[in-house]
Amino acid sequence: MLSRLQNTRLIAFASRPLSLSSTRNAGTVKIEKKGDVAVVKIDMPNTKENVLGEALSNDLTEAFSKLENDETVKSVVLMSGKPNSFVAGADITMLSKAKDVADAERMSSEGQKQFARLAESKKPIVAAIMGSCLGGGLELALACHYRIAVNDKKTQLALPEVMLGLLPGAGGTQRLPKLVALPTALDMMLTGKKLKADKAKKAGFVDVVVQPLGDGLGPANEITHKYLEDVAVKTAQQLASGTLKIDRTKPLMQRIQNAITSNRLVLDNVVLKMARDKVMKMTKGNYPAPLRILEVIREGIVNGSAKGYALESKYFGELAKTTQSAALIGLFNGSTDCKKNKYGEGRPINELAVVGAGLMGAGIANVTIDKGVKTVLLDVNESGLERGQNQILTHLATGVKRRKMTLLEKERIVSNLVATTDYQKMKNADIVIEAVFEDIGLKHKVIKQIESIVRPDCVVATNTSALPIAEIAKASAHPENVIGMHYFSPVEKMQLLEIITHEGTSQQTIATAAQLGLKQGKLVVVVKDCPGFFVVRCLAPIMSEITRLLQEGVTPEQLDKITTDFGFPVGAVTLSDEVGLDVAEHVAHFLAGALGARVGGGNPQIYTDLVAAGIKGRKSNKGFYLYGEGKKGSKKVNEEALKIISKYRVTAPAETNNVEDQQIRVLCRFINEAMHCLQEGVIRQPSDGDIASVFGVGFPPFWGGPFRFVDLYGAEKLVAKMDKFSRVYDRRQFEPAQILVDYAKSGRKFY
Repeated sequence: MLSRLQNTRLIAFASRPLSLSSTRNAGTVKIEKKGDVAVVKIDMPNTKENVLGEALSNDLTEAFSKLENDETVKSVVLMSGKPNSFVAGADITMLSKAKDVADAERMSSEGQKQFARLAESKKPIVAAIMGSCLGGGLELALACHYRIAVNDKKTQLALPEVMLGLLPGAGGTQRLPKLVALPTALDMMLTGKKLKADKAKKAGFVDVVVQPLGDGLGPANEITHKYLEDVAVKTAQQLASGTLKIDRTKPLMQRIQNAITSNRLVLDNVVLKMARDKVMKMTKGNYPAPLRILEVIREGIVNGSAKGYALESKYFGELAKTTQSAALIGLFNGSTDCKKNKYGEGRPINELAVVGAGLMGAGIANVTIDKGVKTVLLDVNESGLERGQNQILTHLATGVKRRKMTLLEKERIVSNLVATTDYQKMKNADIVIEAVFEDIGLKHKVIKQIESIVRPDCVVATNTSALPIAEIAKASAHPENVIGMHYFSPVEKMQLLEIITHEGTSQQTIATAAQLGLKQGKLVVVVKDCPGFFVVRCLAPIMSEITRLLQEGVTPEQLDKITTDFGFPVGAVTLSDEVGLDVAEHVAHFLAGALGARVGGGNPQIYTDLVAAGIKGRKSNKGFYLYGEGKKGSKKVNEEALKIISKYRVTAPAETNNVEDQQIRVLCRFINEAMHCLQEGVIRQPSDGDIASVFGVGFPPFWGGPFRFVDLYGAEKLVAKMDKFSRVYDRRQFEPAQILVDYAKSGRKFY
C-alpha cells in the first residue's frame, strides 16, 4: 500500500454518490430515447472528466425517478457523454462539508440508499463504461444490473478509496465480493488496484467487453463510443424482453474457492488473517482504512448485507474524520495542483535532446519517448550509449511482458528515440537536458558545447541535485534560457520533478520546462535556486541526524525499523545506501559549507572514510549493508562499515535515548529546514513542500508532508520537543525556524 501511495496517482473517492433530495436540473445529465430504451448520458459541462458532485447527484436522482414512472421506457442504459470518462470518482470537496463523524456517516448512508434504488429497479439498467470508472463511479456501475466496458487503455475500473484513508462508502464493500472471488475483492479494495475491461470481465464484475474500433484516438474514439452505445441499447432491449438472461455462473475453480472461503474458520483464520498480516507488514498499523475494509467485508459475509451496509457507513464516517484521511486528501489536492500548468505558455516542444546516457539520462529519455516526443540521446562514447539504450529497451520489453503495451506500441515508442554520439544531432532540439556528472567544471563545458550547436532560443536544462543553477548558468551565453530540472531516481517510477529557477531565468523558459515535465507525467514543483534546492536541502539535516544516531550506537537494522515504523516506506539507512554514500559525502560537505551548523550533527568524516574504503552503497554492493549475496533482495549488515563508525562513537544522552525521541529528532530536522525554505521563498506554498517531500523522499504519506505534520502533530508540541533537544545538542541544529515559533505561539495552521 505504501508503495502505491508513493508511486501511484491519487484518485478521487466516493463520498456521496447520489443525493436523496432533488433540486432544479443542473444540466449534467441528458436523456435520449432509443425506442423503449432510455439512454442516460452523464456529461458535466466544462470538465474533462465526470465527477460525482451534488449537481450530478441531484440530476441523476431526478432522471431515474422520471424513468421509473415512464411506462414507455422498458430498460435504461447509463453511460457518459464523454468518451474518456465514465465517472472518475466523487467530488472530493463534498467531504469537507461533513461537520462531524455522524454527518459523514449520513452521506455514505444516503449514497447506499440511492444506489439500492437502482439495484432494485424492475427495469434493467445497463452500465456502458468507456474511460475512467473509479471510486463512486464503479460503485454506481456495480449497482446497475449489467456492465459493458470498452477494452482500451483509458477504461480502468477501481475502488481506490483506501488511497485517501477511506473505504468505499456507497455499497462497494458489499457488492463487489458478491461478484468476484474474495481475494480479488480484497486486492482491489486494499490496494486501489486498477483493472482494464478484459481483466474486470475475467474477475467477474464486467459482463461484456467491447473492443475499440481503430486506434482509439480522435474520430475513432468517437466511433467506439457510438458503437458502445449501440451495443448497450441492444443489450438493454434483450434484457427487458427476456431474450438475454444474466448468467454469472462462476468457473468451477472459482466456485470451489468461494465455497472454501465461505467457511467461517477458513475465512477468519486463513483468508482474512493473511490479508491482515500483509496489511500490518506494509503499513505498520499507521493506516486504519485497510483494517476497517477487512472488518466491513467480513461483516457482510458473516452477518448479511444489511449489517454490512450499516458497518460500511459507520466506518466511512469515522475514517472521513481521521488525521490520516486529512493528510492523504491534502496530498491528493496538492498533487492535482502540481499537475496543472500554472506557468504560462512555453515554446512548443517537438524535439528533446538529453546529453549523458547514464541512469538518469536514459530514464529522462524513457519517460519522454513514450509521450510521442522525438528524443535524441547523446553520449561521448558508444559503450555509454549502448548501456543507456539497453536500459530503455529492457524497460519497454518488461512493459510488453506485463501486457502494459503491445509489441506494436513498443516499436512506435522506440521510433521516437535517436541514440547517437554525434552531438550535431541535437541542433533541432527545442530543449536540451544535460545529465552528466555532478561536477561544475564538466557542466560548464557541456553547456558551452550545447549552445554552440542549438538555436539561440533553445532551453538548456541541467539535471542536478544540488549544484547552484546560477553558477551553472555563468557558462551560458543565454543565461535566461538556463534552468534546473531535478529528476529523481528511478526516473520511470518517481513522480516528482523539481524545477529550479535562478534570478535570470525567463518566464518562458520556466513555462517550457514545466510544460515538458507535465507532458512526461511528472508532479511539477518550481523552486528558487539555493544550495540543495528544496528536497536535498531538507534531506541533508535528516541524514546528519541519522549519522549521529549511528554514532550513538543505534544499529542499521534498528534505525531502519525506527524510521519505517514511523511511516517512511524505506528505512533511513537503506535509503542512504540506495542514494549512494559517495553522493551523501558530497552533499554533506557541500551543504555544510553553504548552510553551516544547521545541517550538522553527525560527523561527515564517516562518509569520507567509507568512500575511501570503497563502501559506496548498493552501487558498489556494499554500504551500511552488504548486497548481492544469497537470494535476490537479501542483505546483511556490513561489519567493515560498523568498524569505521565505531571510530567516531559518541555517548547517547539518556534523556533522548528512546524510540519516540529518536523518531522526532530525525523528523524535526527535515521539517525545520522545510520551514526555512518557506520563509525564504524557496517554495511558493506549503503544499509544494509537502508534495516534494512525500513524492521525492518518502515523507510518511499519512502525515501528509512536513507542513501538514505540523498542523496534525501541533506546532507548540513540536517546538517543545526541539527545545528539549537543543538543551542536549548543539542548539543551532534544533533551533526552530521563526515561522514555526510564530505558529506555535499563535496556534495558526498551514492548512
